[in-house]
Amino acid sequence: MATNAPLTLYRILFGLLMLVESWGAIATGWVNSAFVEPRWTFPLRGFEALRVLSGPWMLGYFAAMGCAALGVTLGWRYRWSAATLAVLWTGAYLAQKSHYNNHYYLAVILCWLMAFLPAHRDRSLDVRSGRVQRQVTCPAWIHRVFRVQLLIVFTYAAVNKFYPGWLNGDYLRLNLGSKGDRWPLGALVVKPWFQTFTIYAAIVFDAVVIPCLMIKRTRWWAFAGLVGFNLFNSIVFRIGIFPYMVIATTVFFFVDLFRSTPPGEESVAGGDPLRGLHVAVGVLMAVQLVLPLRHHLIPGDVTWTEEGHRMSWRMMLRSKSGVIMLDAKDGASGRRWTVPLQKFVGPRQLSRVAVNPEFLYQLVQILKEHYRAEGVSELELRAGYSAVSLNGNPAAPLYDPAVDLTRVRWSFLGRDDWVLDAPRAPK
Repeated sequence: MATNAPLTLYRILFGLLMLVESWGAIATGWVNSAFVEPRWTFPLRGFEALRVLSGPWMLGYFAAMGCAALGVTLGWRYRWSAATLAVLWTGAYLAQKSHYNNHYYLAVILCWLMAFLPAHRDRSLDVRSGRVQRQVTCPAWIHRVFRVQLLIVFTYAAVNKFYPGWLNGDYLRLNLGSKGDRWPLGALVVKPWFQTFTIYAAIVFDAVVIPCLMIKRTRWWAFAGLVGFNLFNSIVFRIGIFPYMVIATTVFFFVDLFRSTPPGEESVAGGDPLRGLHVAVGVLMAVQLVLPLRHHLIPGDVTWTEEGHRMSWRMMLRSKSGVIMLDAKDGASGRRWTVPLQKFVGPRQLSRVAVNPEFLYQLVQILKEHYRAEGVSELELRAGYSAVSLNGNPAAPLYDPAVDLTRVRWSFLGRDDWVLDAPRAPK
């Protein structure tokens, strides 16, 4: 057994971050752009039924999610608050991917971990009201779970950077070159030598920072580096709460700084159904180890095809832009027309359709239903024109213009033959 003080502190920090994320999404207009304004949302494949999570009532949805996060922070009816937060956040994550970010995925994992762990056994309204008995210890494996979680995230972040688009500097030059107005780092980040330094420093940092946090001799140096690195990312790339969530999770590397049992108080063990939970957590960690490797089963460049990209900790590796035109034909009447895509999707969604085959596949299903309702019984759709630029390189077609997209099937772990190969780099 070990002190549960780090878990208690983390509950407060995590709840506050999720509160800021939930209510901040309303205040900044993110909920409007992701769920209210679009005619359709693009859920993760297999979760199309979650399109019901759209429209103005999603403002109330995120408000309720913030209330659940506040309940987590305060430890008020914690089990219900944490479970509600986990369910609502997971629903929002699965219901749209136009604004996908790795920190949304990390938050899903952490929400479910917190829903089952005894983070409310101290410094909580549940203890104060007598709903639960105070407990100042917890199984030591709980601390290790969060350390391993960060180890997985950062190790894959390092490994995934060993690809040409990162090593040749294309991504950094494209993205850092536009950050010259980000005071006080603007004058620095646009310098070529700094960008070259960042390419290799980021790989080394991602690979060693978590192991160094685990070693007492190097822990404080690693922590200082982690804080600086994440604040840099927050200022320059503006990636939401992800940097602060990582910093908060490092509390589990400093367990020895907390007193195991306050003077004069007894440690109460047990009280939570933790038996078997460590097995479930082990399975969760194993899945995270395997999932980022799935793209190796799929031929082609994952940064080009996007097949196997999501939930793989492939962070800040590619920037894509593109255009697409869909040609339609009524096989019964022979009538041809160009689909007015702006009528069906917003600008951000259209940009995703142009560069991500999964989005195009889902849009085609929407168009099939729409034109069937208009009496078009033999619809054909083809990507008459598509052009995608990866990390600022010359544009090339992504979709095969000869394929009728209404007849293709989506493969979860295979290569879709209607998606063209990435262009070869010039010799």
